[in-house]
Parts: sequence; C-alpha cells; structure tokens
Amino acid sequence: MPRRALIVYGGWDGHHPKPVAEIFHRALAADGFDVTLSDRVEAFAELDLQSFDLIVPHWTMGKIEPAQLKPVIAAVRSGVGLAGCHGGMCDAFRDATDWHFMTGGQWVAHPGNDGTRYTVNLTPLGQTDPILAGITDFDLASEQYYMHVDPAVRVLATTRFPVADGPHTPNGQVDMPVIWTKRFGAGRVFYNATGHTPQVVESEPNLTIMRRGFAWAARK
Repeated sequence: MPRRALIVYGGWDGHHPKPVAEIFHRALAADGFDVTLSDRVEAFAELDLQSFDLIVPHWTMGKIEPAQLKPVIAAVRSGVGLAGCHGGMCDAFRDATDWHFMTGGQWVAHPGNDGTRYTVNLTPLGQTDPILAGITDFDLASEQYYMHVDPAVRVLATTRFPVADGPHTPNGQVDMPVIWTKRFGAGRVFYNATGHTPQVVESEPNLTIMRRGFAWAARK
C-alpha cells in the first residue's frame, strides 16, 4: 500500500497556500504517496490523522483551536511524520506554543524582506545527511528568516546574519538555522525555512530537499 500524506493549507494569502500545496501534491504523488488535501484547519479534528504517514502543513498565521491541535500533537508523537517549509509551518498559529514545541522553531523577522540575497550553508552534519546528499551551499534572493529555534534540533543548513541592516546588526554575525530535523515522541519532523513564493519552493535544490525531507519524516 502507498504511504498516505495529508496537506492542510490556508491562512495568510501572501504565502500562496494553494499553489504551494499543489506543488507539494505533485511532488508527493510522484514519490508514490496517496495525497489528501484540505483547505480547512478543521480537517485536523475531522480526519483520522493516525491513518496518515505524513502531515504537511502550509498554513501561515491563523488560529487553531485546542480540539484541532491536540490530534496533530498526538499523531506526531505516535509516529506520524511532520514536514513543511517557510511560514506555512513555522509561522503558523502564533499563539499555539505546543505547535512551536513540536515544529522546533518560530519565525520572528526577515530583515530586508523579499529579494534579500543570501547563502544557505550546509553544516558539517548536513554535509553527511542523506537529505542533502550531493547538494552544496546555494544562493537565494528571497526572504531570509530570522527565527527562534529549539536548541534540540539537528541543524543541516544555516544562513549568516546580518545581510540587511536592522536592530539585530549590533550583535554581530550569527549563523541562523535554515534546514533542520528533530524528533517529537516517535514522530520525525523536517523543516526548511525557505519557500516564500511558489517559484522558490519549486526551484532547485529546494524542491529536491523538500521531497527528501518528506520521505525522511514519513512514518516507515
């Protein structure tokens, strides 16, 4: 039987939830997943999440009720994978701290806004991880996410701040996590902070990274 993936998309329109969900749908289907899509956050409570192998959220900001959040937390803790990108996963449901605990980070700023030119640098861990096999450091012109990050995540790639000026610049240079994995109970969690537009999501090596992240996170 094929593995099953659930994509739940919505929230702020600036992150193009439907087009990005469609890109992920095509990628997952090409990799053999049976994919269910929903544009309703209520799907987290209405569907049997334990019947899926992977949950892919793409829901920026918005609200999630406890009755919708608890099934996601329980599913991932039990072994269902969680994987996503950019604000669709780590700027979702800003007042839901249990969500942030599960995902491993929360967006707080993007100095320079869209079009900022920066480099994604593989860490020594990332250079040996199968998710980034054959991939080298790469450049982007997009939003550069400044994040608050769980110190327990396995950081596969970083980006160096500051590039654009802002109140963070007096602190000097810092390497901000961009791509990471973590465990949440029995579940695997994958996150990639890039992906502000569908064009960035579908560009390479981003799309390959996402496909590998989906495959890694999905319940085996």
